[in-house]
Amino acid sequence: MKKIFFNKLGVITISAVLLLALGGWSANSASVAGTKKAKKPILIEGAMPIEVQNFAKKLQNVKEEKSGKFEFYKGTLDHYPVIVVKTGKGMENAAAATAVAIERYKPIAIINQGTAGGHDPKLHVADIVLGEKTVHLASFKTEIKGEGQGVDTTQWKPMDLMASEGSGSSSDAEKIRYYDADQDLLSAANAVKDQYTNGKVVEGTIGSADIWNNELDRIKYFHENFGTSAEEMEGFSEAQIANEYNIPFLDIRVLSNNKTNDGAYNPNTAGPCQDYVYNVVKKYISTKK
Repeated sequence: MKKIFFNKLGVITISAVLLLALGGWSANSASVAGTKKAKKPILIEGAMPIEVQNFAKKLQNVKEEKSGKFEFYKGTLDHYPVIVVKTGKGMENAAAATAVAIERYKPIAIINQGTAGGHDPKLHVADIVLGEKTVHLASFKTEIKGEGQGVDTTQWKPMDLMASEGSGSSSDAEKIRYYDADQDLLSAANAVKDQYTNGKVVEGTIGSADIWNNELDRIKYFHENFGTSAEEMEGFSEAQIANEYNIPFLDIRVLSNNKTNDGAYNPNTAGPCQDYVYNVVKKYISTKK
């Protein structure tokens, strides 16, 4: 005859009997059968349609969503959730879109990708730069000069807006801030670089600002003093937001032009770059299964 157990209040503890019959209570017994914790998606960012549409078409089960003017393409890649967002151009748009995406979708990692202008004469149109570091190219404190004393941008001091909450007058604020790439994302990107056949893939520093630099001396200044390989208009702000939320980040940029060696502008480089990033994501996903 089976025994029936009662607690101190005289209530039959049927669940306890069942658990004992199944071999006892364990931490896993608290989970409900058939339910799995949802996987956090990988977020892919691009500023313009030519920088996101090719990638979005590669996803399965795509669903489009909007928040303001930001467009999100939710889908899967190898049964893993991936979200592509068209941020719009510029630092403010990119930062806002990144924050919205983080709050809305809780990504496990973020890859910003798209086109860029070259700063390194050794790089050519269609070469890809993996942003080992990202840096702000428009955060400066100017010299004190009176009227008629001119402008000398080479004397401007870097201003690290994240150094403190003060006015930025301390020497601590007069430094160049870099955000480092996540090493797992960078490793995945390096692991598949041989699959990219349109140019070479190198690690470097990517600079960002709401400026399109065409002055060769200015480009040379950044290359020599900031170590930049390429420039674009979104990556640093996205890296900053990702860092605030402690989310792994990598900036991947293909050169669409390079003034330093007469590399003519070619927007069609955006497509092959997305193909490469697709392979990067597949590799990264394989490490998360």
